[in-house]
Amino acid sequence: MSWLFFSIATALLWGTAELFYKKGALPNEKYSHLKICVWVGVVMGAHAIFTLLTKDINYNPVNLLIYLPVSLLYIVSMAFSYFGMRFLEESISDPIENTSGAICSLLCVVILKESLSLLSIIAIVTIVIGVLGVGFLENKGETQRKKNLGKKLAIIAFCMPFIYALLDAFGSFVDIFYLDDFATTPLIGVTENTIEDVANTSYELTFALFALCLFIFMKAKKVKFGPIPQHKDKIFAAIFETAGQFTYVYALSGNGAIAAPIISSVCVVSLLLSRIFLKEKLSWKTYAFIAIVIVGILLLAISEEL
Repeated sequence: MSWLFFSIATALLWGTAELFYKKGALPNEKYSHLKICVWVGVVMGAHAIFTLLTKDINYNPVNLLIYLPVSLLYIVSMAFSYFGMRFLEESISDPIENTSGAICSLLCVVILKESLSLLSIIAIVTIVIGVLGVGFLENKGETQRKKNLGKKLAIIAFCMPFIYALLDAFGSFVDIFYLDDFATTPLIGVTENTIEDVANTSYELTFALFALCLFIFMKAKKVKFGPIPQHKDKIFAAIFETAGQFTYVYALSGNGAIAAPIISSVCVVSLLLSRIFLKEKLSWKTYAFIAIVIVGILLLAISEEL
């Protein structure tokens, strides 16, 4: 039953990461979203080096370039997410971002001509209803966002989780071609046992290089970083993100049909933590539509493992 422990751990770790992401994405700190990227890159880079030193995965550095399209889709999507967190409640952004699974399923249907089960169709329709409801309430003026941020910035901020969901979905879709079968993958020198570690290490090393570029960019812009203690929320977010990524692999090694919906409940964890620690308060209508989105996500996770 270790997979159950790792499934619950993944949901808790990623839900906690979302909490610290939100705390670290300060609305009045212009480059806070880029600073988060830097710290995530630092922690992921450290984990990649640890993997290379402790596991015999026969890593070929060329895989860094081969896996680059997937890595960039994931990394850029996260950068957009961090920007949106500066201005959006985590209770809204996280459920919308987790609709990437539904978008990926639709991409598989449209491009790969795969079929959807009845439960998957119901799940996707449920998600769409919930997201449209949240969007309607935003445009109707149920929140003070436009008043506080201005119409333009409010619209841009609300678009961020949708952009994340789209890019992450495309990343997951392209990932299928890399990880579906080790015999046909473009990755070099992998086996059935090492393909996931090689892909993840390539992703983490790319994130580290991306973080280095961002750091140089901000130094050139004379952006002040300040002492490390000022970045504790960003650092904790990066640590919980990377730890959740580690437990995720072991979570799916057991009963995937149960593990997937447990992991997808990260939305619930994030919402509860945001309500408790960030004191986020939304209208009951918004919470109702968010609940619909979460139900749809859980249904989709179950349907994909049946």
